[in-house]
Amino acid sequence: MALFSLREYPLAGKIVLLRVDFNVPLENGNVADNNRIKATLPTIHHLVEQGCTVILLTHLGKPGGKVVSSLRLDPVATELQQLLPDSQIIKLNDCIGKDIQDRIKKKKPPEIFLLENLRFYAQEEQNNPIFAHALASLAEMYVNDAFAVSHRQHASVDTITRFLPAFAGLLMEKEITYLSKALHPERPSIWLMGGAKLDKVDLLQQALRKADNVLIGGALAFPFLKAQGIPVGLSKCSSQSVEIVQKLLQHHPKKIILPVDFVVAESFSSRASAQVVTYNRIQHQQIALDLGPETIKLFKRYLRKGQTIVWNGPLGYFEWVKFSQATKEIGRFIGSLTATSIVGGGETAEAMRKFHLDHTFTHLSTGGGAALEFLAGKTLPGIAALERSYKKFRKIYR
Repeated sequence: MALFSLREYPLAGKIVLLRVDFNVPLENGNVADNNRIKATLPTIHHLVEQGCTVILLTHLGKPGGKVVSSLRLDPVATELQQLLPDSQIIKLNDCIGKDIQDRIKKKKPPEIFLLENLRFYAQEEQNNPIFAHALASLAEMYVNDAFAVSHRQHASVDTITRFLPAFAGLLMEKEITYLSKALHPERPSIWLMGGAKLDKVDLLQQALRKADNVLIGGALAFPFLKAQGIPVGLSKCSSQSVEIVQKLLQHHPKKIILPVDFVVAESFSSRASAQVVTYNRIQHQQIALDLGPETIKLFKRYLRKGQTIVWNGPLGYFEWVKFSQATKEIGRFIGSLTATSIVGGGETAEAMRKFHLDHTFTHLSTGGGAALEFLAGKTLPGIAALERSYKKFRKIYR
């Protein structure tokens, strides 16, 4: 993968468009979770240290191509200012146009500019070349540090790279490096897959190609059980997912490791009475909401052998204490191992932060859908755009 790297090229004094993913949750007009902002601080610091003028681009929420007051980036600017006390964050009220160009020309270090929400323009999600060119006209080079949106073919991720030399940010490089380790693992390789979404066919197939064993938890386990004629009660399951996993079981019967017991309840409630039952004793009125203790022991036996561990999807309904045991205990166990441990997927990362385990993993991806598509072996438009830009502009950086 040939990309421009920030560490290898002269940047002094450059005007830089830095695409970040500051699509963060807001509560009462404040940033509720700043992890995505903190993740890109190393790239911002690096550019500032090189004397660059930094212009930040991001989206927030889904305004649908219209200006939505509650999705303006003022709270993000306030949070960023607290994280970067030595710089002055200048939040602009648009992202293109002559007024924006004129203000940037009047830059005074240590100013960092934050442009307004890109998605206030419908042309952003339309990958419109005129909009992309208008953004590109603000700077001399472009840096993509927004891995989490690099599976989107949007103007600020894709087409903008046709007009400027495009570099991978430090976070982008880190994501590519560690997620690539999952696809080219040190063996034994163990993939742990859970979550509530049952549409992970490509990811499952990739796991079965790359891993020595694939441990199945969360709602993902139920179609595997039902495909074998085992009742799953009221647990989440679709006929389409059953058909898909029947084929997987036929081709990879030894690689797939299924739960042997569950924590079940008779209603979907945090207050519901819970009991442990074996995998083939879920009653018609019961819903399985977590893995049982014997499954936790079983999964630990496999994980202990792994040199590379890839985890996507919580193992139960971790939001409720009563059904969080498997996700928490397995997370704690993986964090204690010397294996390379990679977490991909937004919910799993959220769970690890909730249980204060995020620092125990080798890599906790900032990308939800982007990480899943990368792990599934798909080409992300944002990364393809960086490769294309490298081929186009590399001669001027020799």
